Amino acid sequence: MTDRRQFLTTLGALAVASADGASAGAEPILDIHQHTNYVVEGSRRRTNQELVAHQMYHRVTTTILQAGEGWLLSQIGDNPSCAALAADYPDLFVRFACADPAESRALDELRGNAKRGAIGFGELKFPVAVDSPEMDRVYKLAEELHCPVLIHFQYETYDTGLERLPTVLKAYPNVIFIAHAQTWWGNISADLEPTDLYPKGPVKPGGLSDHFLADYPNLYGDLSAESGLNAITRDPDFARGFVERHSRKLLWGSDCNCVDGKGGGVSGTYCIAGRSLAALRQLVSGPGVFRRIVYENGASLMHLKK
Repeated sequence: MTDRRQFLTTLGALAVASADGASAGAEPILDIHQHTNYVVEGSRRRTNQELVAHQMYHRVTTTILQAGEGWLLSQIGDNPSCAALAADYPDLFVRFACADPAESRALDELRGNAKRGAIGFGELKFPVAVDSPEMDRVYKLAEELHCPVLIHFQYETYDTGLERLPTVLKAYPNVIFIAHAQTWWGNISADLEPTDLYPKGPVKPGGLSDHFLADYPNLYGDLSAESGLNAITRDPDFARGFVERHSRKLLWGSDCNCVDGKGGGVSGTYCIAGRSLAALRQLVSGPGVFRRIVYENGASLMHLKK
């Protein structure tokens, strides 16, 4: 725990120095997970101008907007808001499309957005099982349209049944699945108590997520949000090996709702994006691995390389 505290203290200083010292000619960064109209403290929502400033502060060169639908609209922006921002800043933003898989119009919504420029489906964060008939029809459409799918795994709440994910991965080998959130990242450890969404302390090797990344070529991990940050900072010694062996399967994202790139407007005192980038720089074996995680992997999967 002392090592972790020292690691986090170092990250706080490095995050500020990295952002302040970055230059326009720095390495490209792809953030695969951001939201429009993100709720910050209270009921206020972050503006588009604040989101653009947040991304520019961290020298993010391309951002994938993850849309919301249904209940998610209480937290984040919808498909039209993502489309509008991408249209206003076509060099900075692209978007995924979202629909509630339990709704009868879900496939029409997803197909229509794909025709209008969405490059994937997400964020899918709904109270269904990952192998449910509702999700299965989304996977079939993703296979047809060659769209990656980003899924939020949260124990007994959203996209349940992580342990059954291999059945889905084998049924749809041509679909790219991007796994995200608390239950996915908690399962880097073999001793996860599933109700603990943000486990601390040493990782016990042999977790489901570690095995799944190694065993299934169509599965990738989204490092965004507090859950992704926790996964790479709770046990720095384990994280170094994890990041190295899965360096071609990890995608950097922020999912940060602060308003300025410095932690402003949220209850925490730091920006998830800044701390996550700083952590990766400390964990990777070299700049090539860093570039792979923060740009190359995602840009190749999404056909965004310039």
